[in-house]
Amino acid sequence: MRRQFRDLSTPAAARETIASLDLTPDSETVPLSDARGRVLAERIDAGMDVPGFDRASMDGYAVRARDTFGADEADPVTLELVGEVHAGAEPDVEVDPGTAVEISTGAVMPPGADAVVIVERTEERDDSLVVYKSVAPGDSVMPAGTDIAAGARALGPGTRLTPREIGLLSALGIDEVPVRGAPVVGIVSTGDELVRPGEELRPEAGQIYDVNTYTIAAGVEEAGGVPKLYPHAGDDYDEMERLLRQAADECDLVLSSGSTSASAVDVIYRVVEERGELLLHGVSVKPGKPMLVGTLGEGSAYIGLPGYPVSALTIFRTFAAPAIRSAAGLPEPQTATVEGSMAVRERYAEGRTRLMPVGLVIGGTPSPRQTQSDGAGEMLVYPVDKGSGATTSLVEADGVVEIPADVEYLAEGESVTVQLFSPDVRPPELLGVGEDDPALSRLLDRVPTPRYLAFGSREGIRRLRDGIPDVAVVAGETHGDVDVDAVELGSWTREWGLVVPAGNPDGVTGLEELVDEDLRFVNRDTNSGLRTELGDAIAALAEARGTTRHELVDEIEGFDHGAKAFESPARAVRSGRAAVGLGLRETADSLGLDFVSLGEQPVRVLANSARTEKPSVRSFGDVLAESDDIFDALTGFEKVRTRR
Repeated sequence: MRRQFRDLSTPAAARETIASLDLTPDSETVPLSDARGRVLAERIDAGMDVPGFDRASMDGYAVRARDTFGADEADPVTLELVGEVHAGAEPDVEVDPGTAVEISTGAVMPPGADAVVIVERTEERDDSLVVYKSVAPGDSVMPAGTDIAAGARALGPGTRLTPREIGLLSALGIDEVPVRGAPVVGIVSTGDELVRPGEELRPEAGQIYDVNTYTIAAGVEEAGGVPKLYPHAGDDYDEMERLLRQAADECDLVLSSGSTSASAVDVIYRVVEERGELLLHGVSVKPGKPMLVGTLGEGSAYIGLPGYPVSALTIFRTFAAPAIRSAAGLPEPQTATVEGSMAVRERYAEGRTRLMPVGLVIGGTPSPRQTQSDGAGEMLVYPVDKGSGATTSLVEADGVVEIPADVEYLAEGESVTVQLFSPDVRPPELLGVGEDDPALSRLLDRVPTPRYLAFGSREGIRRLRDGIPDVAVVAGETHGDVDVDAVELGSWTREWGLVVPAGNPDGVTGLEELVDEDLRFVNRDTNSGLRTELGDAIAALAEARGTTRHELVDEIEGFDHGAKAFESPARAVRSGRAAVGLGLRETADSLGLDFVSLGEQPVRVLANSARTEKPSVRSFGDVLAESDDIFDALTGFEKVRTRR
C-alpha cells in the first residue's frame, strides 16, 4: 500500500515526539584513562585531604615562626641548621626552638615547624642559618586539605570530564568513575541502488555510493553517541526486518536512511508498525518531509531519516542529534550557531518550515549593490541549494537557516542565525565561484582553506555581481560582465577544442565533421565558458555557410545535454560512450586521447572590488604571480599577466 503524507506534523511536534522517546542508556563505570569527555552519573566526594599533609609551597627553610620575629636586614636572626627534607620523603628530623630544617617545594613539613622562610631571605654560614626576614605562622605552607578536604563534594552528577576534572580525580586517587552511558545508535542505510565505499560500483546500473552511513555515524559520535554500523539493506522487506530487529535488540536508538518516502517499494514503515509503534510519519519541513519517528519494541527508539544526503544530515542535525546529546548528558555546543547577514535576497513561499543549507563567507567593505549592514568583516550568509540529492552540498554548506513556514522571503542584509552542521565548522578563508579549470585546481592547492564552487563562468559573474564570492574565475566572453565591479588579479590562456579517441578513428578535423557526420557528442553545461566559446564558433561557421546557428546545432547529436566538469566529456570519449567531447588539450593528453584544436581561450581571475585588501585575496594574487611552474607543467596553458 502506498503511504501518503496527508497530515504532516509541525517541527515542534516532531521535537516533542522525539523527546518522549527513551534513549538514555544505563550508567557504566570506566577507567579514568577512558573518562575524558564522558559525563559523571553520580556525585563524587573526596575520600581524603588533598594535599594529605602540610607541605612547603616554596624552597627554603622550615622554622618555628616565633623564632624569626623581629628579623630584618639590619638585625637578622641566626638559627641552627639540623637537617633537610625533600619532596616525596618522610621527615626524619624535628624543628625544635632555635633550629631550622632545609626544605624543598612540595615536601612534608617536619614536626614542630609552622612556616617556611624562602631561600632568598636567608644565608647559610657553616652550620647556621641567618634569617633576614621574619615570617608568620603558615607563610609558604599549604595546609592539608587546601585543595579539597576529605568528605567535601568534589564533582557533581552531570559534570563533563575535561582534563581539569581528570586532574582532580587523579589527585583523589580515583582510578575509575561512574559515567552516563553513551547511547548506542544503530545505523541502517536502505535502497537497492546503494553500494558501500570500497566496493565495486556499477553506474550503468544506477548504483551510487552510500554516503549516509559514514556521514551519520560521524554525526552520532560528535553528538556523544556510539555509532554501530549494520550491513547495507536493499528494499527487501525481509532483510530490512531482520536488520531492524537485530539493531533494536542491540541499540538504544536505530537510525535508518531512505525508504521513508511515499513510494510503493518503501516498506520500512511496515516493519516499525509491526515491531513497535509508528508515532510520526512526515514533518512539515523542507528538506526532510518523509521523516519517521517511533519505537521498535521495548528498549529501542527509532528515527527514519530521508535518503538524500543533504536532507539526511539536515534532519539528523536538527532533530536526532539533540536527542542523542541529551541522552548522553551533553549540552548543546555553545559554538553551534553563528549570526550573519543575508548576502542576497532569498524567496520562499511553500507553506512549510524550510531548513535552508547556507554557506558562510567573511565580507569586505560594502559594494554598491549591498546594504551598509554588510560592513567590513561581517559574516555573510548565502544559500547553497543544489537539490537534496547533491552530495557536494555537504561540503559547500556550513549549516542551515531555519525559515518559518509563514516567511515568504529573506531580504538582502537581513540578520539570520545559522545552525552549524558542526561546532568545528569555520568559514573558508577564500570563496571563489566560476569556471572549473586544471590550472585553477593547482593554484587553489597553494591557498589556505579555500572553497571553490565550480558553477561555471556565467554563474561566477552573476554571483560576483551580487557581492557573494571573493573571486570569480571567468573563461572566455560571458556576454554580461561589463557591469561587474571587479579587479582582475591575473589571467591565462588554455587551448580548447574537440577531444576524440586515440588515433582519431572518425577523422575529425574540426566543427564540420561534428555538424555533418553522425557522431555522438558530449558538450559542457550552459554555464561553462567552454560551451559559450563553442557556441560562438558554431555561429561563425553558420555565417560562413549562409545558415543559422540553430540549424547547425540541431545537426549535432548531444549538443543540448552538457556535462558539468571539464574532464567529463573526455572521459565519456575514453569509455566509448561518445565519439567527440568538448574539452582541453591538457585533458586529452592526460587521458591518452587525441585532440583537435579550435583555438585558445582566455581565463580571468576577477576579485570582488570590496575585498581586494582581504588577506586571502591578496594571498591568492601572490600565488598567481608566483605560479609559472604550474602553467609550464600543463599542455596548452600559458600565463598572461598578474596584478602585483
